[in-house]
Amino acid sequence: MTAEQLYGMLQKTQEARGYFFSRDRMKVMELLEALLVNKDRYGYMACPCRLASGDREKDSDILCPCVYREPDVAEFGSCYCNLYVSEAWNEGRVSEVYVPERRPVEKMF
Repeated sequence: MTAEQLYGMLQKTQEARGYFFSRDRMKVMELLEALLVNKDRYGYMACPCRLASGDREKDSDILCPCVYREPDVAEFGSCYCNLYVSEAWNEGRVSEVYVPERRPVEKMF
């Protein structure tokens, strides 16, 4: 699968749920390519902005879309990676601010 194919597949399913890809297409494609690298490396699409352990069970919270996406987009208009955003974020009605890491420290090691 290519990043373009992944884009098309995810765009359909995620927009129906109210999650949109960032308007920064270049960054989105880089993140999608990194997801595919992680899929080849680990066998699953771990968040490209976090360090995966290689253990799917331990990484279950960071399988993209991660469990932190919903609260991040609700609070900040964007997920931690800026891959998924709200429609308001894409339209510039929400300020682009740093999205803090929600993943507990004990899950990072």
